[in-house]
Amino acid sequence: MAVVESSTKVVLGGVRGGPVQATLRQDRWWIQPVATMSVLVAFIIYSTWAAFQNKYYYVGATMHRDLISPFYSPCIAGSCVEGTKAGVAWNYWNLSPALLILIFPLGFRLTCYYYRRSYYRAFWWSPPACAVSDSHASYSGETKFPLVMQNVHRYFFYALLIFNSLLTWDAIQSFYQPGLGLGVSVGTIVLTVNAALLWCYSLSCHACRHLCGGGVRNFSEHPLRYRFWKLLTPLNAKHMNFAWASLVFVAFADVYVRLVASGVLTDYRLF
Repeated sequence: MAVVESSTKVVLGGVRGGPVQATLRQDRWWIQPVATMSVLVAFIIYSTWAAFQNKYYYVGATMHRDLISPFYSPCIAGSCVEGTKAGVAWNYWNLSPALLILIFPLGFRLTCYYYRRSYYRAFWWSPPACAVSDSHASYSGETKFPLVMQNVHRYFFYALLIFNSLLTWDAIQSFYQPGLGLGVSVGTIVLTVNAALLWCYSLSCHACRHLCGGGVRNFSEHPLRYRFWKLLTPLNAKHMNFAWASLVFVAFADVYVRLVASGVLTDYRLF
């Protein structure tokens, strides 16, 4: 019995750089890139506004608390309010301390492998979704400026480990309530959860996993690296979740500290 082969030629009616409508998809594929763009734009607007405020970023001894916004920690500027200054201070910088700090965590997120995919689709439509025409006529990868700067991601990762450690120390410090002793307040939980999410986001990073297991020909010859690689692999599978959760929560942590410092909210002591 003869087998008759047949095929149906599918033509999208466009080429690279053609109209975005060149797709056979019938679903609302545009919802995800639009939602991604909305969240990222909202975060950029808020973080920029918060960075230039230079106030209401610390809840101190007058309120029996030790809470500092993650946007302003470590506070190394000459303009830092009393009780926030780190061991090393750049006294010549009298603008907002956040302008010195946010360069590193934002640089890490900007060059993050997951966020690249997200904003390439949401902002540049390159491509906006699977099986949808790319809006750019050519593709050079990440070999030219400014995309070649993505290659510094691993260095931002090293820097973020330092910042995560400092934010962890801030969370520990928040358990001490001046004039009251050790205790737990809502602010303590906020800073602790924020530090935990940032650690999960950093340790689930592809660069971190590659640092532990990349370039190894035989894991049996590197048992310690293999243990770390095996431990981080499940986290890496949830990297997208940690990326969004940590992004939203770090903004929430700043909002919470800001509202308490300005007197809008009360940081209730739980025990």
